[in-house]
Amino acid sequence: MIMPNNLGRQYELHADEYKKKACEILDSGWYILGKEVELFEKEWADYVGAKYCVGLASGLDALWISFRLLNIGKGDEVIVCANAYIACVMGITINGATPVFVEPDQYDNIDADKIEAAISDNTKAILAVHLYGQACDMTKIMSIAKKYNLKVVEDCAQSHGNHWQGQTVGTFGDIGCFSFYPSKGCGAFGDAGCIVTDNSELANQFKIFRNYGSEKRYHNKMVGSNSRLDELQAGLLRVKLSHIDDFNEERNRLAEEYDSKISNPLVIKPQVRPGADSTWHQYVVHVPENRDKLMEYLKEREIGTLIHYPIPPHLSEAYAYLGHKVGDYPIAEKYANEVLSLPMYNGMTSEEQKIVIEAINGFTGD
Repeated sequence: MIMPNNLGRQYELHADEYKKKACEILDSGWYILGKEVELFEKEWADYVGAKYCVGLASGLDALWISFRLLNIGKGDEVIVCANAYIACVMGITINGATPVFVEPDQYDNIDADKIEAAISDNTKAILAVHLYGQACDMTKIMSIAKKYNLKVVEDCAQSHGNHWQGQTVGTFGDIGCFSFYPSKGCGAFGDAGCIVTDNSELANQFKIFRNYGSEKRYHNKMVGSNSRLDELQAGLLRVKLSHIDDFNEERNRLAEEYDSKISNPLVIKPQVRPGADSTWHQYVVHVPENRDKLMEYLKEREIGTLIHYPIPPHLSEAYAYLGHKVGDYPIAEKYANEVLSLPMYNGMTSEEQKIVIEAINGFTGD
């Protein structure tokens, strides 16, 4: 069976390093907010090119705490792409703010040319989601934000180390949010996340907020949260970070192989936006006709695939209260019915990829 993602393969590449680091931390007797978190925060900030990094418990926490600390809440609107993962939208609505959806472009990310038309007097921010390891057009997004005095939060959960015009994503806006869920490019061995920012005051607020609103023990400045990146995850992430460039290079080689060898006209291969690179968190093809047939065809041949994502957030039961209906965002809805993520993981063998490619090229749609 060829799985859509095989986390064990990436682990096996550096298993001894992970085990050594885990034992080192377990033996230390210090498990929360210690040297591993401090070192990871410094190393991750250096890696992406930000001044500050604050480790948190998850990517969702990074999002909702960001909007909370930017004072965006009830009565405010935040622009977000209509094909984003629902967690992106939850980061907005947990604070009582309203998501305003904008259609995706041909690169599966927000169409920056359509953002301005979605701005109202209540718009306070843009959430730029770098989906699938692709980069949004941050030049246009930052220009619009400056024109209308809007905050910009970047969701880089799926984009660890890719760039727009040579600059690492997550460093354009006010805050960059990262998830280190195990399947991500630099994945932890459980839930973990962080934010990056160049604003020292914001960074300090995150550190206080994540620890029950306390800067000094039992002295609580605000009603905060328990959202701390723990020592074990931070240490293991430091090991992952030391290999992330190799991981990304390998995924680029896998993507190039798919690009050069998949020849079935029924399958539309992903494009990379000019001016950007990709870390290929997912290799997402579009199959306008017979997507589900292709998925079943591959399953019969023991090739696993996934749909990212089958239900656009505006049609989710969770957001029925927003009053959206089928047809409101036709491009996002079309994408939901035709996207398919092919197997893509570190440690994937050339023989496994050959099997996937030959199977796809043999699909007729009948």
